[in-house]
Amino acid sequence: MDYLVGIRLREVAKAEDYKAAEEIEMHVGEFVVVDTGAAEVVGEVRRPRRPVPDFKQDRLFHRVVRLATDAEASEWRERREREKRAIVTCQRKAREHQLSMKVVDVEFTPGARRTTVYFNAEDRVDFRELVRDLAREFRARIEMRQIGARDVTKVMDGIGPCGRQLCCSSYLRKFEPISVKMAKTQDMPLTDNRLLGNCGRLKCCLLYEFSLYEELRTRLPRVNTPCQASCGGGGCMNGKIRSLRVLKQTVVVGFPDGTEAEVPLDQVTWEGRPHIVAGSERPAPSEGGLS
Repeated sequence: MDYLVGIRLREVAKAEDYKAAEEIEMHVGEFVVVDTGAAEVVGEVRRPRRPVPDFKQDRLFHRVVRLATDAEASEWRERREREKRAIVTCQRKAREHQLSMKVVDVEFTPGARRTTVYFNAEDRVDFRELVRDLAREFRARIEMRQIGARDVTKVMDGIGPCGRQLCCSSYLRKFEPISVKMAKTQDMPLTDNRLLGNCGRLKCCLLYEFSLYEELRTRLPRVNTPCQASCGGGGCMNGKIRSLRVLKQTVVVGFPDGTEAEVPLDQVTWEGRPHIVAGSERPAPSEGGLS
């Protein structure tokens, strides 16, 4: 029987699932050799093995070949230490060439035949002279790879305003597009700096409840829509929708005498109100704000 085990090939990389045979005993923190399709490389076990879920039975996974030897595990650790020292070297060389760029990470391939330098820069950078210097320094072919602000934060890691490890560093597999529309739909002030994450871009968590807000908004009228609101005692008054309370599923109605009242949605009628099938309502989360 095969199992899935989470393995990362580099210290700064996320753990990916690999298939492992039952007879291969491995524990978190140990090193194994995996077949990536292109070559056999050493990786570190980060998640214990578990049965393959039903919904992943048809997926293809690379396989764990065997446990790594002590020499292979030692080489993996030493290579990461060389990479950390190489980051400092690359930063120093970039300053010597007066280049406006930030070196984020350096990756050595096993055997050190190729070195990949990950950097971030606001403007276009002519790094040809830098590449020549680095090629002489590391005696390897140099590949420069520019990454964006969100990728920089993902590599550097950190703690978000919520007090927890950044989502991009902990579990997000890929970045989804985040737009101002998501903040508008959730009634968040667009001038609030708390909308920005550590990367200086809109927070990834704006996406998490966006679909729920969109669904709940379809049940509400537009602002300034004429309506009739129940006022207790069986009577109704004409008014206009002044504002919405999306999560509470209430609306603030303005009346001709200048007063306003927050009214539950089931006590308001307006032209073109959508029909909601009884029992189809989803429970709304409690009101909350940005961390």
